[in-house]
Amino acid sequence: MKNILVTGGAGFIGSAFVRRMVQAHPEYTIIVLDKLTYAGNLDNLLPVNNAPNYAFEQGDIAHRDVVQRVLETYDIDTIVNFAAETHVDRSILAPDAFIQTDVVGTYILLDTARQLGIQRVHHVSTDEVYGSIPEGFFREGDLLEPNSPYAASKAGAEMMLRAYHVTYGMYTTVTRGSNTFGPYQYPEKVAPFFITEAIDNRSLPLYGDGLQVRDWLYVDDHADAVEVVLQKGAPGAIYNVGGEHEMHNIDVTRFILKVLGKPESLIKHVEDRPGHDRRYALTNDKIRAELGWQAQHNFEEAMTATIRWYQDNEWWWRKIKTGEYLDYYKAQYAERLANAGSG
Repeated sequence: MKNILVTGGAGFIGSAFVRRMVQAHPEYTIIVLDKLTYAGNLDNLLPVNNAPNYAFEQGDIAHRDVVQRVLETYDIDTIVNFAAETHVDRSILAPDAFIQTDVVGTYILLDTARQLGIQRVHHVSTDEVYGSIPEGFFREGDLLEPNSPYAASKAGAEMMLRAYHVTYGMYTTVTRGSNTFGPYQYPEKVAPFFITEAIDNRSLPLYGDGLQVRDWLYVDDHADAVEVVLQKGAPGAIYNVGGEHEMHNIDVTRFILKVLGKPESLIKHVEDRPGHDRRYALTNDKIRAELGWQAQHNFEEAMTATIRWYQDNEWWWRKIKTGEYLDYYKAQYAERLANAGSG
């Protein structure tokens, strides 16, 4: 690897990966291609903005001419695909963008790379492709049963990678990450949403009974896993990436309130979203045994550090929570909160 294209590199996990690679690997040139939708934010890349081994291009991975121009201009030899529409709630409201970016965009990346002779493509996926599991842990060979338009679009992208590996012999790898949190996360996702709302003493709309279970993964651990798989993963292989820290949503919410010194009366139980998966859980056995990776961050310490980051960086998130964000917030939560219960 020499010239690495990181698509979606201005997003949450993508920017963490870019900051890591630019700062730790001067031998690589990192080129970011990002459409800069609502969740793409150049502020996420300010720490590397002046680095000599970093460049940014604005563009859509679903536009073949854009992808081809960037691949050729920078003599790209490796692609890491973070580009995606990612929020389940938005996929329920408007699935179209998810199919266009997550499925069509991934296909165009793969096919343009194939035509230009670029073999190495890594795709960042999600544990949500498996669907819900009441007990036990998902393994990489388990059946995919996505339950939301978002999860289905990510599963479709994975199938495209498999097809290009089997049919054309491309060196593809996939990581399926669990629920990721940390600094620079767009505040529609539950951790930054609840943190920033609680800072302002606003109600926290918790879906249903709040007993849904997620495996929590710190963003730096997620970025580390992607780097490890990019460097050592087997061709065609898929690797689960979990934080190995399961928690009920209501307990995460209570933890956030405790660290902030806010009352639990801010919690409002609202109508659950359609098709809400009850529990996600992964085993890291494969990536640990084959590549030697495991998460390094303790949940309580990492979440506390994350909460402090949002407290210390209001400049980053306050300007985000205006305009389109408020329109989405009203569409998603206004009626639910009007009918909410406390506890």
